[in-house]
Parts: sequence; C-alpha cells; structure tokens
Amino acid sequence: MKNIVLTLIFVLSLFGCKSSKNLEVTSPDRQIKIVINNQEGHLKYNLYDGEKEMVLNSEISILQNVKVEVLESKVQEVNTTWNPVWGQFSKIQDHYKELEVSLDYEGTLATLLVRAYNGGVAFRFKAEGISPENNAAFFVEYGMPHSSGVYSPAGEGQPYGPISIADLGQAKANGKKHKIKMPLVVEHEEHKFLSLLESDLISAPGFDVIKFNYDEQKKTLVANNPFKSEEKRLITPWRLILLEDQIGDLLTNTVPLNVAAPNQIQDASWIKPGKTLWDWRVHGFTTEDGFTYGIDNESYFRFIDFAAENGIEYFLIDDAWYTKVEPGKMTMSDKLDLDKVAAYAEEKGVELILYYDRRQGDYGDEALFPYYQSLGMKGIKYGFMGTNVPFTRNAIQMSAKSNLLIDFHDGPVPFTGVTRTYPNAITREFCHAQQDSRRAFTPKTFIRMALINALQGPLDMNNGVFDISSVNAGEREKGPKKLHSLHTTVAAEAARTLIIFSGLVCIPDAPEAYTKKQDLFEFIQEMPVGKWDETKILHAKMDGYISTARRHGEQWFIGSVHNDGGTLDINLDFLEDNKSYRITYYEDTETTNSNSNPEAYQVRIGTAKKGDVVKAKMVAGGGHCMWIRPE
Repeated sequence: MKNIVLTLIFVLSLFGCKSSKNLEVTSPDRQIKIVINNQEGHLKYNLYDGEKEMVLNSEISILQNVKVEVLESKVQEVNTTWNPVWGQFSKIQDHYKELEVSLDYEGTLATLLVRAYNGGVAFRFKAEGISPENNAAFFVEYGMPHSSGVYSPAGEGQPYGPISIADLGQAKANGKKHKIKMPLVVEHEEHKFLSLLESDLISAPGFDVIKFNYDEQKKTLVANNPFKSEEKRLITPWRLILLEDQIGDLLTNTVPLNVAAPNQIQDASWIKPGKTLWDWRVHGFTTEDGFTYGIDNESYFRFIDFAAENGIEYFLIDDAWYTKVEPGKMTMSDKLDLDKVAAYAEEKGVELILYYDRRQGDYGDEALFPYYQSLGMKGIKYGFMGTNVPFTRNAIQMSAKSNLLIDFHDGPVPFTGVTRTYPNAITREFCHAQQDSRRAFTPKTFIRMALINALQGPLDMNNGVFDISSVNAGEREKGPKKLHSLHTTVAAEAARTLIIFSGLVCIPDAPEAYTKKQDLFEFIQEMPVGKWDETKILHAKMDGYISTARRHGEQWFIGSVHNDGGTLDINLDFLEDNKSYRITYYEDTETTNSNSNPEAYQVRIGTAKKGDVVKAKMVAGGGHCMWIRPE
C-alpha cells in the first residue's frame, strides 16, 4: 500500500570536505555511530555502539584499486511510516539519519549513502559513467575481533557455527574451507548480536548475491561483488549490519525492509497471504477408511473439501499434474483431470497453486505466467530455477504482471526486502524444508534455521506434520528414507507454523491427520497468516529455544519450541490493562516424548490478564502454543 507519511526531512549539514576529514552520522537515538574517513585515497569506516567498538578500520569501495577523493557531504534525517501489503507488522516506521558523500575516483564520480538506524546501518553506492574496463565491484571489509563467532546457512544442511573469525581461513577436516553465505549471524565479543546481509538486490542490476570470504592477507572477513553489466549507471544493493542486544530481535529488525524499494505493484489487492495444503508428502498414505492418497481427482477433492471446511485459503498441487514440458506446451497427466479439480476448487472457494519443475522442460517464462493465469491459478511454486539473479528477478516481475503469487523452491536467490517491492513474492525455500531430500531434520536444526536462514525473509519450511508416527514408519511415498528420523512433537509442529514467518504457510500432512487432532489444529486454523499487526520474539537462544508472539487486532498467538526441554516464562505484559483474556493452551504432556510418544498433547482453557506469567513447559524437541483473545 502506498500510504507513506512524511513526518520529518531535515538537512543537518552541507559542507565541502577535504579527503582527510572524518565524516560522522549517528542513529536517531544516538546509540549507533559510523565514522567515515579517507586514508591515503581509500575510504574506511568505523562502527560504534555507544562506546563499544563493533567494526573498525574497514575499507568500503566501488573501485577498490583507484584512489578516491571526497568532494562534499551532507546529512539528512528522515522519519516516515509505511504500511506493508502483508507481513510481521501492519505499520513500519522508517526513521534514519543518512550521510551522503560525493566521491571522485580519479574522474569517475560516485555517491556513497550511509544510513544509520536505531537497529543497524546500511551502505549503498551509486555511480554514472561506469564501463567494464573500470572493474567496478562492491567491496566491504568487516574488521571485527577474531574471537567473534560466526554462524552461516548451509543450504539444506544444518547451519554452520559458531566459527571464530580467526578460524574462517582454516581448512575443515575434509580439506575444504568453510563456505559462508548470507545472512551471517555474528556473536560479537562486545556481547552484541550482528547480522551481515544485503537488501534490495532486485533494484541493483549487474550484481549477484553478496559473497563473503576470509581475506588471508588482511586477516578479516570481506564481501566483494563485481559489477557485471553493460549499463553505464551503477546502483548497488544495500549492505547491512544489523545490531541487537538479543539474537531474537534480529528477526523483527525492520532495516532490511525499510531500505528496500517501495511497492511496485499499483493494485496489490489480489495479493492475499494465507495457509495452503500440499499433496506431495501425502502420496501413498492410507486413511482409516481405506482410502489411499495418490495423483487422482478423488485425492484432490478431499484436500479441497478439508480446506473449504477449515478456512484454508489455498491448495498446492506438486508436479504430478503434468508429465512433460516443451516450449509453450504442457502435457497433462492422464491420472487426473486438472480442469475438473480447478472447477471443484472454485466451487468450494479454494484457490489453487501449481508447482513447476524446470527439469521437466523449459516452457519459456514469457509464456509461463500468462498460461498459469489462464488456468485460473493464483500462484506458482517455481522449482529448480537455480540461483540466477536476473532470471529470478524477471520471474518475480512477470508473475506480478499475471497476478500470480510466487513461491521459490530449491535454494533460491535470497532477495531480502523483496516482499516490500514485489509482495507477490510470498515465500521461498531458503532452508531445509521439513522432510525434503527425503530426510527429516532435528529440533536443533529447526532452531538454527529459525534464527539464521529466516533473517533473509519469509521461509517455506513445510512444518505442521501431525501424523508423526505414520511418517516415521515410512507410510508415505515421499517421507524420509531413514525411518524414525523425524524427532518432534505435534505441539512443536503447531508452534513451528507460527515461529517461521511466511506469507504462505504450507502444511504438509493429510486432511485426516488434522481432523483426528482437530482441537490442536485449531491453533493453525485460527492463525491469520501474514496479517500480523505486531511481532515479538519473547525468548531465543541458539541451539536452545525460541518463543514468538504475533498479534492480530486484539488476539495474540504464541508459539515456543525447546531443543533440550525445559520451561520458558512467558510474561504477558504486552496485554492491555484492565482486560480479561481467554487463553487456549496447546501443550506437550508429561508422557510426550519426541522419540517414542510424539503425538501426545493436551488442550486446555484458562484466563489471563496483563502481567501474568505463563510457565511454558516443553519436553526435549517439544513445543507449546497459546491463543489469547479478549473475553
């Protein structure tokens, strides 16, 4: 929504500067300070949190091997608010001070923008007249203490870390070096949590995803991305350093969204976040009444019926709906009649999303999205498109033109901030989706991905398995190859669907699994996915636990999981004064065990008021949920 209110723009200073003069900009609360100086023709920055030295004597450049001169600079303060189409917040304040520095790289003019927010800093270069022979590249050093610990995503594997910065250049046991990538999480020795990432890559043609390396010579962490474009105009993504006292607050830090380009979709009323059922993990499952799910009309009718009866907005059909792809042509599977399924879904008020696997053939993206729209689909789950930035950018933009949601599968480009610019980019699988690659993951892996991978934006993780015993017994065609490898509890599965932020929460189990535990499924059913007014991370500890609270109107939904098992104190001090609330608890029981008795749970009702403290008790690998609303 373009509902932007400008409350303050004020130029604080405008002055000519010699190359030796320090330039400073502080955050609105004056806690964070960035100092820029020119040392013998090379720009260096220093980042401070109060009196604490966070990043020191670190080079930043767009033409690293060319000496630079500072021409002039100015500082302005901006304070606006804007309303996302959907997200973790219904209104976001964009308040920062920006230092704009005019530069001369031996005849090539450029501008460096440095924004200081209360929650971090952002850097961007702009330049005109750039040619390939300039060898332009966005280069940033991160001069942090070598004892600081670094965590990194690892594709579909468990995220790495903590690796000390001093050890980043050392080979692992297999002789290979650690391959680190955004978003990095850093446990700074000054007892702060940092995240190093980028935003608004979609607005920066010619650049690839930020790439981190360890510079052996300088003994520091660096990011260096060449500019590969014939365009004469250069604009970089924003390079971000988020700073928080608590690791969980990195997840609600709005700097990545604030620096992203505003919404480019003029009428976004068709973009509706929500929940979706999914057929892929259910194939081969036999219900108590003897029905076996497969690729056929009756199976899909059952999914659609359940979705319609339980307020599930979407049904996602995986790649079984077609058998072959040629340029401009899909060969439909003879196992089902997609037209009948689509007509039935329309009759029931359920929207359909279709998967597309480019390994089956290349239809051609120019025609693909209008084709999906002609089928009456509301979205596409795009699989195996690779990490090609221009290709992915085009797919997002073309799907928007056809009024289609897009969900990227298989290690996609992490376009951080893109949900502001193109809110049809509803989610992406920048993680190990639960049970993917025919394997499950551990409670520890979940917590790591929730605190690391999720920093780049919404995740499609496919949580919400309710028939855990059936999955562990191998009663699904697409379940984990290793039996009894899914260690979780049903209360934890419900909690995970809330903890992992997404515009499309994909729940992967059979309708009968949810019907059998309808009282627990209520928690998922009632969640207004993507329509949150406010989000808080109440507790978070790497490898330990995470507890997330999300508000919609006067209702609160809280989900917690615990790797080792234990009790978290949930202080309800965020409730309103002088109001009584009804609270439903969805919990592990005394007999719940993530290995041997994962489906034991209890649901109970109570009352609450502001200031109450709930003891959220969980078994190892277990979970705890609460739905709170005024009485």
